[in-house]
Amino acid sequence: MKKKMMCMAVLAALLAGCASAPPPPPEKPRVGSIVRLDPAFDALLPQDARIEKVAGGFTFTEGPLWRPDNRLWFSDVIGNVVRSMTPDGQATVIIEQSGGPSNAPPGSYIGSNGMAADKDGTVLLCQHANRRIVRVTKDLKMEPVVEKFEGKRLNSPNDLVFRSDGSLYFTDPPFGLLKQDDDPAKELKVNGVYRYANGKMQLLVKDLSRPNGIGFSPDEKGLYVANCDAKRALWMKYDVAADGSVSSGRVFADLTGETGKGCPDGLKLDSRGNLFATGPGGLWVFSPDGKRLGTFKLPETPANANWGDDGKTLYITAETSVYRVKMAVAGAKPAFQ
Repeated sequence: MKKKMMCMAVLAALLAGCASAPPPPPEKPRVGSIVRLDPAFDALLPQDARIEKVAGGFTFTEGPLWRPDNRLWFSDVIGNVVRSMTPDGQATVIIEQSGGPSNAPPGSYIGSNGMAADKDGTVLLCQHANRRIVRVTKDLKMEPVVEKFEGKRLNSPNDLVFRSDGSLYFTDPPFGLLKQDDDPAKELKVNGVYRYANGKMQLLVKDLSRPNGIGFSPDEKGLYVANCDAKRALWMKYDVAADGSVSSGRVFADLTGETGKGCPDGLKLDSRGNLFATGPGGLWVFSPDGKRLGTFKLPETPANANWGDDGKTLYITAETSVYRVKMAVAGAKPAFQ
């Protein structure tokens, strides 16, 4: 009898605990649509895959980066802040004036943009107003890393990626300058793609009008660069040598003339070498040989994307909001996590 009463007491306690447990977070609404252009696309995401809106109310979201504390960092290029967001959409400003102080008129692209994690756990951040790349320390202080090339100020670093040897590759279009190429403050003639290693800068590519998103193939033998120009809306691919130099640049995919808002902007790759790239009309997915596999069409124009959660969730920054899609294939692992 005593044993039976004890069992009943334990059961009652368990039921009480269950009753007081918080409910799971509500499912985010389904938005947009997924266009499957090739059967190979079906192997990358489940048949019931859906685009979810995670959070909104921002001004121009960019540069998403998943952090070890299970939060997503992202830039607000016009709002000039960096936010940290939980998977249920709770966002908090963690860095004010993330692109640097500015007197530019409202609506200018003055804030921070792309981010990448370094091997020591700190984050490197592209700044538009300050026209440099800085290191965000663990206490959220910013220290300059790259500011000039051959004694001249950079334009406005846009996106960046590490190679596993520790070298840093980044793009430097003029979007952060009010008059872009015609801005009197512009010191460099080119809008270049650079490599920074051992304290030295190397200009790798100088013939792109608006270099933007950048990323490596999983084996690091290929470097992809987006060109965000309506007159030449395309992605380039370069061969990467053992010493980090690039050669044999060729057009990987060309969407010049494609209808839809947006241009080739941010990009990421999955573990199979497929390219996920924001561009005209949505976020496009290309096979390693450049074949169009599918498109994620969002309610807003997407700017960038990155992998988060379990490594199979693609977070997408698009104008005023952040979206996500749960994939069947993991993203390519960054050089440092």
